[in-house]
Amino acid sequence: MTSRGRLLVVVPSETDPPARLGEWLRAAGLELDERHLGTGDPLPESLQGVDGLLVLGGPQSSMDDEATSPELVGVRALLRQAVEADLPTLAICLGAQLLAQVGGGSTRVGVDGPEVGATLVAKRDAADADPVFGPLPLSPDVIQWHHDEIDRLPRGATLLASNPHYPNQAFRLGAHVYALQFHIETTPEMVRAWAASDPVGVAAHPLDVETLCARATAAHDDVAQAWEPFAGRFAALVRSRAEAAA
Repeated sequence: MTSRGRLLVVVPSETDPPARLGEWLRAAGLELDERHLGTGDPLPESLQGVDGLLVLGGPQSSMDDEATSPELVGVRALLRQAVEADLPTLAICLGAQLLAQVGGGSTRVGVDGPEVGATLVAKRDAADADPVFGPLPLSPDVIQWHHDEIDRLPRGATLLASNPHYPNQAFRLGAHVYALQFHIETTPEMVRAWAASDPVGVAAHPLDVETLCARATAAHDDVAQAWEPFAGRFAALVRSRAEAAA
């Protein structure tokens, strides 16, 4: 019997649930163990019995210390374990920044200001040989919403996607640990909520808030077309890990 694969899903903030990405991963055969830190869910101390890890975003800063964001201490510890074990991992936005840090890279406040709204990223040449990234379009649609940037990748990381605003948009550590600075999980309602709660981010965009949200809403079908199959390929890594463990 084929194992479904157990994916530990870390939700640092209720503003960024797994949403559509969670639906895609379940449809691809994974069992999701969601831990919502904002509602008090505990994190496991180790990744024993877990076949994959997903870490989402939130309004916290990757540079917050233990006093400011104590919930991120356990997240960093799990990401460190995932890197050491080369466990199939997908880290998104804040998660990607935390992964860069624990892997030996660094983050900072974005030197060009917040990056928000619907945009494109461009695959790097190294992505063509990657089994998860390779089949993506050359310039897939994504949703951006971040104030910090990954300014230095960990040593040995493979850069998979960039854009002119911030170059380190996606990378891989080892063979199975992936990071996305951008969002693929959102719904139009999530983007509108982010816009309503982040006037600084909205002010950095050249368009008014209604146009920003309308364009993001229109982009969601294109995001799904590119990234739902990506989620399926990542799920296959998790299922393979489960089968090997079994």
